[in-house]
Amino acid sequence: MRISLDRGSGLPVYRQIAEAVRAEISEGRLGAGDRLPAIRELARALGVNRDTVALAYESLAGEGVLESTVGRGTFVAGVAEPPAVAAPAPRISPLVERLLDFERARPRFGDTADAVPMHALIPEPALYPADGFRRALNRALAEGGPDLLLYGSPQGHPRLRSVMAERLGRAGIEVTSDELVLCHGASQGISLAIRLFAAPGDAVAVEEPTYQNVLGTLIALGLRPVPVPMSEEGPDLAALERVLAQPEVKLFYTIPTFHNPMGVTTSVRHRRALLALAARTGTPLIEDAFEMDLFDARPVPPLAALDRAGLVVHLFSFSKSLFPGARVGSILARGRSVEALLALKRASDLSDAMPLQAAMAEFLEGGGYDRHLTSLRRVLAGRRKALQAALEEHLPAGSRWTRPDGGYQTWVELPEGIDTAELLADAAREGVLFAPGYQFHCDGRPSRALRLTVAMVDEEAIRHGVATLGRLAQQRLRAAPRLGDAASIHV
Repeated sequence: MRISLDRGSGLPVYRQIAEAVRAEISEGRLGAGDRLPAIRELARALGVNRDTVALAYESLAGEGVLESTVGRGTFVAGVAEPPAVAAPAPRISPLVERLLDFERARPRFGDTADAVPMHALIPEPALYPADGFRRALNRALAEGGPDLLLYGSPQGHPRLRSVMAERLGRAGIEVTSDELVLCHGASQGISLAIRLFAAPGDAVAVEEPTYQNVLGTLIALGLRPVPVPMSEEGPDLAALERVLAQPEVKLFYTIPTFHNPMGVTTSVRHRRALLALAARTGTPLIEDAFEMDLFDARPVPPLAALDRAGLVVHLFSFSKSLFPGARVGSILARGRSVEALLALKRASDLSDAMPLQAAMAEFLEGGGYDRHLTSLRRVLAGRRKALQAALEEHLPAGSRWTRPDGGYQTWVELPEGIDTAELLADAAREGVLFAPGYQFHCDGRPSRALRLTVAMVDEEAIRHGVATLGRLAQQRLRAAPRLGDAASIHV
């Protein structure tokens, strides 16, 4: 079977493999009942991840071209008679097709019930103050009555906006409740904020690596990400200045506090330099402050607290500091941007869930949130300490990692020669899960990096998980695999 891969074509690699197999069948070199190479064998020969080959085979099996049998392998299916009348399938938009390709490339973790879930960036349910929030919800419903069950203002519940404006003021951000628009967590905030400044065909500067869901959002909006390299100090400002010189780049999305996936926090000096660059170029900044409440010690002022030019759109969320199910976050903007956000919000979903926002206001005002933060920070500090110690003890020589002073995530770079997508397959078989580095890069290229989180794992699980990863990494180094780049192979 002959397969040629063109890595510069823009067509996802799994689709190139699927089309090559289809061509082998249509040109008669493969016939009904012929067995295809095993997934591991073909992945090794092509120099790609096993998941990539598996996805190609699955897509062809879904079309009835191939048949897979556990324990036997994958075979060319028999030729089926076409239906007498074939109705044309609905055509999905090209943007959504691209988004589907992006989604299919995500790691597939399967059942995680008995796993060590160091891939998860969702707070552990056992830590949720569920009883306290339930009481706050009951009080809010008793006070608000049936009016809370109506559509509310697209700007969100006025009492919660007032409480949040006061809390942001304590973080150094001068803001009124009228400058806040409430939203369904930072995820909706990201989409709304990007749409403020960019239209289909434009480009958005993003850190490299960056939050994977931002890359999916850009695809869905018809936008192109332009990467700016990250270090432990933050985004490279010289590289960012060159990127912002491109007229099609309309804004910069940044996570300066507990960066996802790296976990790093930029200094005040770096933040002031970034703001000066944005002011010089007239570039809006979207500050994703999704974990800003999770500092161990004295927090670094948000970009929005240092902004004097009105260029920062600040996003906040309770999803990581409290729990995600309430879907409550906020967007801080200035001037006409508030009016524009309200128009976008009204066009998107009319209104948020007023009972949950009223309950959140009650929970914050009653002190429940601050008590929860005190407990959560203590738990996370112990878990991060256990993670750092385990990394020191178990990872192979040449490994590097970040040392966050809050939040959930740590970025690890293993020695050259390890593809963490392949390592994930090994680790998952032993019940340990992590987020491989390729999913945080704009082009999805193979990576020796990975993100570990302490959100859903206690200290014992952390030690076991890292010991397992260290052992598997050592095994891969001894086997000396290479990240393949071959353009054409003959299997």
